[in-house]
Amino acid sequence: MPNAFGNDPFRQTGWPGVRRRLFHFYFLMRRPMTLGVRGLVHDAETNSVFLVRHTYVPGWQLPGGGVELGETMPEALEREFVEEGNIVFTAPPVLQSLHFNRQASRRDHVALYLIREFSQSRPKLPDREIAEAGFFPLDRLPEATTPATLRRIAEIFDGEPPSPFW
Repeated sequence: MPNAFGNDPFRQTGWPGVRRRLFHFYFLMRRPMTLGVRGLVHDAETNSVFLVRHTYVPGWQLPGGGVELGETMPEALEREFVEEGNIVFTAPPVLQSLHFNRQASRRDHVALYLIREFSQSRPKLPDREIAEAGFFPLDRLPEATTPATLRRIAEIFDGEPPSPFW
């Protein structure tokens, strides 16, 4: 979404943009039909959600990633949350919605899960994939939260109808 200066803060140029496109091309070659999972972890005590900022794409997002060959969607979600947030589910996640991610490719689909019962062994420290991660109160989300993440939060907490698109 362009800002007041006509720039899209979520579009990367230069090396970060090239890196993002190469990363995406790599996954298209490995998985011509892509299926991803994302999860919204809600801490009811603090009314906050867990978000990550990746090193290869701009903005704060819901954690998640691709479903690997031979892996179920819940298994992929659990793996991603351990990797991206040191978060372990203490009850099964609930499938909320399915979305076509036409911005990624014409063959990308994302399953969104809601996680209300979890534990975090320790805060996530930055690594090659995750630049930052943490819990944010719903009324104080980071300014650079991606539009898709804001839509998913509105669908779950504000009763907005789920969009078929990510």
